[in-house]
Amino acid sequence: MAALSPWPIVRRGDEDHPVPSLQYLLRARGQTVTVDGDFGPRTETAVRAFQSQKHLTVDGIVGPQTWGALIITVRRGSQGDAVRAVQEEFQFRNLSGDPSKGPQIDGIFGPVTERFVRDFQQAIKADVPSMAVDGIVGPMTWQALISGMLSF
Repeated sequence: MAALSPWPIVRRGDEDHPVPSLQYLLRARGQTVTVDGDFGPRTETAVRAFQSQKHLTVDGIVGPQTWGALIITVRRGSQGDAVRAVQEEFQFRNLSGDPSKGPQIDGIFGPVTERFVRDFQQAIKADVPSMAVDGIVGPMTWQALISGMLSF
């Protein structure tokens, strides 16, 4: 039986997955940052500000404690940058090269995003039986997404 992959360690200089999701979550938490997939000085400043707000170690490095504080539970009906982070995760897993095969990154958690979440949870549950298949992106689902488990 497998476990969830660990939260990734993300720091300045990193590019691509999961940096866009990090940037969306920082925005959802009130930080001003551009979602460009590049962990540069502005993203590091936003991470440090967030860490300071949450009384975490202020090192500009996003590890398990910072991820745990950043994530926001989202479900059908949710809107905003945290939903965009979920949708970004499914576009990252979309290996078809056709963005229409994944949910659009529109920040609206509707039936399409919910279907992708449930399918992802079902696939993870095959290896991690404690994964709930409820269409809600809570801590376990976030960790599986951000850590890069599964591609479709």
